[in-house]
Amino acid sequence: ASDAGAERGALEAQGLSSDELERAEVRMTEAEAALTHSREALEAAGNVRETAERERDRVRDARSQSDEALSRLRAEAGALKDLLATEAEAEGADWTPMIDQVGVLPGYEAALGAALGEDLNAPADDRAPHHWLLMGVPGDDPALPAETRPLSEFVGRAGPLARRLAQVGVVADAEAGHRLARTLKPGQRLVDRDGNLWRWDGYVARNETRSSTSMRLRQRNRLTELSERITGAEAAFARIDEEFRLVRSAAESAIEAERRARAALEEADGVAADARRGHASLSREFAARIARHEHLGETLTRIAGEIAEIDGRQAEVGEQRAALGDMDSLRGETDTVRGRLGEARTAAIAAQGEHDRLVREAEDRHRRIAALAAEETSWQARHSGAGERIAELEAREGQARTELARLADTPVEIERQRAGLMDRLTNAEARRTAAADAVAQADERLSAAEREMRDAESRLGEVREDKVRAEAAVGQAAQALQTVVERIAERLQCAPEKVLPLAEVPEGKELPDLESSDRRLERLLRERDNMGPVNLRAEQESEELTEKIETIQTEREDLVAAIDRLRRGIASLNREARQRLLTSFEEVNKHFQELFVRLFGGGRAHLELTESDDPLEAGLEIYASPPGKKLQILSLLSGGEQALTATALLFAVFLTNPAPICVLDEVDAPLDDANVDRFCKLLDHIAHGGTTRFLIVTHHRMTMARMDRLYGVTMPERGVSQLVSVDLRGAEEIRATA
Repeated sequence: ASDAGAERGALEAQGLSSDELERAEVRMTEAEAALTHSREALEAAGNVRETAERERDRVRDARSQSDEALSRLRAEAGALKDLLATEAEAEGADWTPMIDQVGVLPGYEAALGAALGEDLNAPADDRAPHHWLLMGVPGDDPALPAETRPLSEFVGRAGPLARRLAQVGVVADAEAGHRLARTLKPGQRLVDRDGNLWRWDGYVARNETRSSTSMRLRQRNRLTELSERITGAEAAFARIDEEFRLVRSAAESAIEAERRARAALEEADGVAADARRGHASLSREFAARIARHEHLGETLTRIAGEIAEIDGRQAEVGEQRAALGDMDSLRGETDTVRGRLGEARTAAIAAQGEHDRLVREAEDRHRRIAALAAEETSWQARHSGAGERIAELEAREGQARTELARLADTPVEIERQRAGLMDRLTNAEARRTAAADAVAQADERLSAAEREMRDAESRLGEVREDKVRAEAAVGQAAQALQTVVERIAERLQCAPEKVLPLAEVPEGKELPDLESSDRRLERLLRERDNMGPVNLRAEQESEELTEKIETIQTEREDLVAAIDRLRRGIASLNREARQRLLTSFEEVNKHFQELFVRLFGGGRAHLELTESDDPLEAGLEIYASPPGKKLQILSLLSGGEQALTATALLFAVFLTNPAPICVLDEVDAPLDDANVDRFCKLLDHIAHGGTTRFLIVTHHRMTMARMDRLYGVTMPERGVSQLVSVDLRGAEEIRATA
């Protein structure tokens, strides 16, 4: 009894209050609330991250488009600068021509080129052989016809050209030009924006004779326009690049915030788990203490009852002992009672053992009940958390159903918008096709006009060369004539006009060849000097020799005529070959520049004839400038850049002279994945833009994935090969309709 009381006192000293358990429940509730808040924060951070990533991707696409547009503008401006620099180097002038000093409004280049023509190539420097002087505009110059405006109003920085431009009128159209041409004063001209020219003396030049001056003025205006557009594009690119850096930083911050929210969720989950475990442990310990305290109370109550019963029995025994008489008989009875008492003790010991066993079983049951109570408390806590989670999920389900009901009509609206967009796309495609046809026709007319212009320039050069040669020949003939006059006076002692009567040559008869006559004269002189006795057959021999000479002369003339025809044929073939080579070269160079920019996503490149001015004898050099690199020859590029540049040149030649079928064998082998994707896009563009069918031999997965049909060879069993065909486009159509 003392041991049970001490143990019960110890339990009461430890405390049986549920305050600690309640505090554990509060901590667990707070941890569950923090866990719920962390989940909500993680979900919100995930939504913010997704929004930031979508915005970053949108701005990245816009930045790429802006960068591509800026690269195209820079490539075109660079090409125009190189072209203008090449033309300036070709002219080789030491002075700046007026064409590079004046400024003309866009649309009036043809008018200025028609009005001044090659005169624009003259400088304003008086040291030049031919130049412009600053004369001013006198007030007594004749006025231009009505309905015209002086060309000087459309030309800036005219300088010494002001007087000339003030006498050039701009008319609205060709009809007005024809009507007003007869009213022009001496020195005046009329032009229109198409390049038609009417001069005061009756000279008319139509715009078919497009001059290189007009083309150069257009190129300069286009370069100025490109410079302004490049400035705007650079500013736009800077703005969108700054926006991209901001949204990229925001996306990175959102990703970092989501990572921190996920870490906080994991930490809150750990804290909640620790709180649940602490609460469950306290619940089990508190239940065990309550059960043990109750068991000890029952034990003490039972022991107190047994003590009271023993005390009562002792009192009865004392009374009985006092009432007893004879001790011997009592001793005998005592012995008997002791025997019975031993038996009773044995029975009591057995009963006590049974009682102890029952007590232990009761304690085990109490401990099991306490454990079950703790588990029940834990499950109640988990049930409470599950109920909150179910309520949260039900709320989210309600929101999802509301959103689903709100979006139920969205597919119909999207389909209606898609139908409208498809109609607009069809109309746009039709307009684009019509515009493309118009552009193609305009390009053809432009190409024809440029070919005619090159022919005219070539003929002009040949005429100039013939003029120079003729002037040289005239000077040489005058010198030779003076020499002949001196020789006639020295040897024949007569004037040149008396030589024909002296030589007995009738007036108007064709003179013999000078060289043969000289040789004949020298021979006759030698024969005269060496002449011996008179030859009676001299006349007959003379006639025979004359016939032989005439025969040889006829044969010589035939050979000279044949040689001349052969030379003219060779010159004509060379001229035609140069023209065709230059035309093909320009077309290939144009396609090469466009394809290079498409493949590299920027940069610039061009082809150049080197080592000779004659295109038939010149070599070919490839200059390329990938984005971010300077302009250099092909051999200085890296392996991948060389492969992409060669691919651009290959397709440029192919676009110039396409074929029905093109076979490409391992073209994408030296390229990485990004460049293979660009190559496939270019190939898809060319395949859909023409009638050529491409057969590609490749092992690259990206190239195979972009094809319409795949063919391969497999070996289902040893020594047996089988051809396998896969129709990827058909598979996509089946998938789309499924």
